[in-house]
Amino acid sequence: MKFFIDTANLDQIKEAEALGVLDGVTTNPSLMAKEGITGQENILNHYVAICEAVEGDVSAEVIATDFEGMVKEGEALAALHPQIVVKIPMIEDGVKALKYFANQGIKTNCTLVFSAGQALLAAKAGATYVSPFIGRLDDISTDGLNLIEEIREIYDNYEFETQILAASVRHTMHVIDCAKIGADVMTGPLSSIKGLLKHPLTDIGLAKFLEDYQKGN
Repeated sequence: MKFFIDTANLDQIKEAEALGVLDGVTTNPSLMAKEGITGQENILNHYVAICEAVEGDVSAEVIATDFEGMVKEGEALAALHPQIVVKIPMIEDGVKALKYFANQGIKTNCTLVFSAGQALLAAKAGATYVSPFIGRLDDISTDGLNLIEEIREIYDNYEFETQILAASVRHTMHVIDCAKIGADVMTGPLSSIKGLLKHPLTDIGLAKFLEDYQKGN
């Protein structure tokens, strides 16, 4: 399973990259604003900076909600850097845009997916990634992980090449569960990745090793 980090914070991106396990980045205008990055030129420049900090795909989101607007914005984003993946919302014109970009050889990430039917449409239109938001489904007492299972079954049935990108991952157990279910990618905060490092028995064992070593010296 690929690990993406969902942020616009360059320090966090570089920290995840330094671990040697980072495969890409997802971000959006809200995450940009959280880092104080506003204005189209600044946002575009920051996307490039992110691409230069990692080796994998970097999802950059369009703002337009009409087909022509999404095509114009998406082509401009894709031209910024070869690692850019154009993030398209799951709406009717978005599906049309996914097909357009697939025909142009431009990678896409279909975002705001909350049902298996939406994921099926995205795959049919040729999306590179589909992003079901499992955390947001959990927030409304719906099983987000069950959605991942449904999409996995459908994609396997028909050998769709679209990758399942589990989004809105909130914590370490989301990461583990997504890996067990068969998500191709997960994207979440740095804490969800670093949380995989932690286990009390590891800490106890290491402390014991060091204690014994000191006794012998």
